[in-house]
Amino acid sequence: MKLQISSWIWPACLASLCIFMVLHCWGFRPKIKLNLPFNSKEQNTNQLYILDVGWPKNPDLFSGIAFGVAVDPTNSLVYVAQRGENVSKVLVFTEEGYFKEQWETDTIEMPHGIFAVNTDTENFIWITDIGQGKYGHTVKKYSSSGKLLQTVGTAGKAGSALDPPQFDQPAEIFVEKTGELYIVDGDGGLNNRLLKFTGDFWLLWTLGGYGTKPGQFYIPHSVAVDEMGRVWVADRGNKRIQAFDKVTGEWIGSWSSCFSEDGPYSIRLTADKQYFVVAQLNINKVIFLTVPPVGNIGDCYVSSSIQMADGVKPHLVDVNINTGSVYVAEIGAQQVQKYVAVN
Repeated sequence: MKLQISSWIWPACLASLCIFMVLHCWGFRPKIKLNLPFNSKEQNTNQLYILDVGWPKNPDLFSGIAFGVAVDPTNSLVYVAQRGENVSKVLVFTEEGYFKEQWETDTIEMPHGIFAVNTDTENFIWITDIGQGKYGHTVKKYSSSGKLLQTVGTAGKAGSALDPPQFDQPAEIFVEKTGELYIVDGDGGLNNRLLKFTGDFWLLWTLGGYGTKPGQFYIPHSVAVDEMGRVWVADRGNKRIQAFDKVTGEWIGSWSSCFSEDGPYSIRLTADKQYFVVAQLNINKVIFLTVPPVGNIGDCYVSSSIQMADGVKPHLVDVNINTGSVYVAEIGAQQVQKYVAVN
C-alpha cells in the first residue's frame, strides 16, 4: 500500500515543481516592462517624493478649506487660498513651515486658483474668484501683502465676452516669465475655454467650447506651460490632458489613458522639468507623468504616484522651482501638505 501511495506522490511533486519554476520565471517579466518605449502607460513604482511631516509647524492655522496653493520661490513663501465663513481667504507660510501672515481683505469671495509672480521688478499674486456675489467671476491681481491692484472681468456678473473680457467661474491662471497669461474658464458655468493674454491683457487667442473633440473642453481646471512652448490643460470633465502650441494655439495632442478612474484636477511641472504633477481628487492620488520630448507627445506614462488616505481630496498643486518641493491643496483634509524629493 505504501508503494502505491508513493507512486502517486512523486509525479505530483514533479508537476508542482515544474509549475513553480514557470511561475517564478513569469514573475520577472514586469521588470522588463519598465523599459518599454515612451508611449507605454505602464506604471513605475519608483518613489519620487515623500511627505514632509513637519510642514507646516502649526497645521491648526488652516481655518478654512484649502482650494489652492502658490509658491513664491524667490522669497521662499507659500500662499494658501482657502474658503469658509469668517476666515482669511489667504494664509502665508514660509518654505520652512512657519506662519507669516494672513490677508485682511474682503474682496475675495470663493478663491479657486492662485499663482505667484516674482520678477526683478514685480512681486504679486493672481487669484481666480468663482464666487456668485459682487466680487465673483473675476481674475484679480494682489500685492504680496493682499492689496487689490487689478480686477479682470466683470465683477459679480458671469459672461463670455472677450472685449472687455468676462468670465464664468474662472478656474486657474498661469503666468509666464514674459508676462503672458493663460486662463482656463471655467469651473462649470457658461464657458469651457482657454484664453491667452499679453501682460497688459490684450487678447492673443482663445480656443475651446464645450465638447469632446480636440481643442474642446468640459470643465478645464488647470493650465501650465512647459519649456518647449507647449500649453497643457487639465481637461477635468473629459478625463484627459490636452496640449497646445503656445504661439498659435494649435492642438498638439491629448492624453487620456492615465485617467480611466478619475480626471486630472491640476497640472504643474516639477523643478527639474522631467515630470508633470497631477492631482486626482476623487481617488485621492497625486501622479507624476513623464514630460514627452518635442514632437508627437505619444501616450501618458505614470512614473510615480502618491496614494493618499480616503477623503483627502487633492485639488490643486504648485512647485517650488528652487527647492523642488511639491505642495498639495487638499479640500477634504482642509490643509496643504508639502512633499520633498527623494534623494
